[in-house]
Amino acid sequence: MAAVGDGPWLDDAAGRLVRPFTISNGRTRPTIALDLMSQVRGTGETPLGYLGPEHAQALDVCRAPVSVAEVAAHLKLPAAVTKVLLSDLVDCGALTTKPPEFHHNPTDRALLEAVLDGLRRQL
Repeated sequence: MAAVGDGPWLDDAAGRLVRPFTISNGRTRPTIALDLMSQVRGTGETPLGYLGPEHAQALDVCRAPVSVAEVAAHLKLPAAVTKVLLSDLVDCGALTTKPPEFHHNPTDRALLEAVLDGLRRQL
């Protein structure tokens, strides 16, 4: 039985019915450099050519600036597959990307503790 909102792609007993590598046509590398914290945002341009349903879902998530990691979480796809999908959308002009901005050391202990505290509050 399919989970609510997931259509034919997920099955309660079997899990994902379509393997992630089929979503990216077997590609494992994006055409552009994307970090998990890179910000992506839709441009409003309509992509030319056929793009799969996952591309449309990614575009929907990217109406406002969002990180690559957040898009992967929304799509319930591995980050590597999500990066390939997002790079497809950047290549066709439907998305823009911006590298992450570090105003501090990303391995700063205080920052890591704040992230951990935020995650604990979510659980």
